[in-house]
Amino acid sequence: MGTVASGIRDGKGFDVTLAAIPFAFLFFLSFLPLVYNVLMSLQQVDMFSLAQVFRPFVGLKNYQEVFARPEAWLVMKNTVIFVVASIAGQFLIGFGLALFFWTGFPGSSWLRGLFLVSWVMPGLVVGAIWNLILSGDFGVLNYLLKSLSITNANIFWRSDPVYSLWAVIIANIWLGVSFNMILLSVGLSSIPGDLYEAAELDGANGWQRFWTITLPMMRSTIGAVISLGMIFTLQQFDLFAVITSGGPNNSSNVAQYWAWLWSFKEYDFAKGATISVVMIIVVMIASVIYVRSTRHEVRG
Repeated sequence: MGTVASGIRDGKGFDVTLAAIPFAFLFFLSFLPLVYNVLMSLQQVDMFSLAQVFRPFVGLKNYQEVFARPEAWLVMKNTVIFVVASIAGQFLIGFGLALFFWTGFPGSSWLRGLFLVSWVMPGLVVGAIWNLILSGDFGVLNYLLKSLSITNANIFWRSDPVYSLWAVIIANIWLGVSFNMILLSVGLSSIPGDLYEAAELDGANGWQRFWTITLPMMRSTIGAVISLGMIFTLQQFDLFAVITSGGPNNSSNVAQYWAWLWSFKEYDFAKGATISVVMIIVVMIASVIYVRSTRHEVRG
C-alpha cells in the first residue's frame, strides 16, 4: 500500500489512477445498476421479493405480458410521437434562433443568454408554469388563440385526449429549444467565413449559401444535436408527472412514465424494469449515432 502511495506521489502510475477513479464510478453507479435492471426484467419482482437476493426466474414472460397489455401499443405510439415532435420542434426553432443570433446584431449575446432560462429551470417548475399557461379556463395560450381568432372556444389541453399529449410536447419543446440553439450556434461559429465570401463572389444567394455551405458543414453538429435530443427526450418524466399524469385514459402516457407507473403505482418492479430495458436499447442506438456523428469533430 505504501509503495502504491509513494508511486502516486512520485508521478508514477498517476495516469492510471486518474483513469481508475472515473472507471470505478461508472462501474458501480452505471454498469452494475444497468445489469441489475436487466436481470430484474427477467425475474418476478414485487414488494415481497424486492429485498430477496434470489428471485423466481421467468425469462421473457415480463416482456410478453407488458406488450400484451391493451395500452402497450398506444403508449409506444405516444412515445414515438412525443420524441419525433419534440425533437423536430426543438431543432427547427433552435436552428432558427441560432441563425438569427448568428447575424451578430447589437445586444444579441445578452438576448441569447435570456433563452438559457428555460434550460436551467427544473422540469417540475417548467411543468407548473405550463400548467398555468395551458389551463383551459384561464390559460394564456387559450387567450392568445382566441385573440388571434384561431379558435372561438377554450381548449382543455390537459384533460382532452386529443390535445393532452401535445400539451406536454409544447412544454418540452420550450424546455429544450435553448439547448439546441447553443449547440447549433457553436456549430455555426466553426464555419469559416471565407467560404461564404467566396460563394457570394460567385453569385450565390442566401438560400444557396445555406444549402451548399451551412447544412453540409453542420452535418456532424446536427447529428449530435438530434441524438442528444432523443436521449434527453426519452428521459423526460417531470412534465408528464406535473401536467397530465399520463391521462386521460393513457392518451398522454409514454414509456418512461409507464415504467414509473408499473414500479411505483402497481409495485410490479419487474415490468417497470422491462420497459426501462427497451428504452435503454433505444438510447444506446441514439448514443451510437451521437458518437459516429462527432467522430469527425474529435479527429479534426
